[in-house]
Amino acid sequence: MTSSDVAGSVVAGGTAADSAPRGAGRDHHGNRHGRSAKARQSVLEAVDDLLAEKGFAGVTVEGIAARAGVAKQTIYRWWNTKTDILMEAFLQDVAEEPAPPDHGDVARDLRDHLSWLAAFLSRSDSGAVLKALMAQAHLDPVFAADLQDRYLDEQRRRDRLPLDRAVDRGDLPAGLDVAAETDQLVGPVYYRFLVTGEPIGTDFTDRLVDAFLHRADRADRTD
Repeated sequence: MTSSDVAGSVVAGGTAADSAPRGAGRDHHGNRHGRSAKARQSVLEAVDDLLAEKGFAGVTVEGIAARAGVAKQTIYRWWNTKTDILMEAFLQDVAEEPAPPDHGDVARDLRDHLSWLAAFLSRSDSGAVLKALMAQAHLDPVFAADLQDRYLDEQRRRDRLPLDRAVDRGDLPAGLDVAAETDQLVGPVYYRFLVTGEPIGTDFTDRLVDAFLHRADRADRTD
């Protein structure tokens, strides 16, 4: 719940004293903030739609304002650039994504997670936004650091979580290089997503998991 939502709740649940003229002023304040929250959400939804339709180069602040039904000056009160708007829209979307599954079976956990990752990157609006953000990060070191801090570090933690859990359960060797194995599992997925554009189906991600299981089994037998 946002601070504006909290303010609205307080107004709705006020006491009799709040019905005095001073309280009426609070009602107006809450409504104004409610309209602002709706306008902000309209902007975030508009930027997602426009990116899917026009691509990053075709998205402008003017176009976002027109689609969202707000003034351009309103947008500039909240964000400096269209990239800032895309970043907030993206982070809002990914906050709703589920954590990697925990079936207690590393093979199943990895297959499910890589299948989800492939679909998220290649077949969702959020994946299209991420691709645009990654391209911008190559051009802007300051933005690259922001993207790393606000999303990429957390996504890397999510990508390695099935392996960390399996090590904790004793299903994988304690000495497993989890960081390197995570790179070998998800790296090809990101490579197809960002570089080659080749399909990322479950047949592909399952082969990555099979290759990992073969490496892990071989390493376990040699220890």
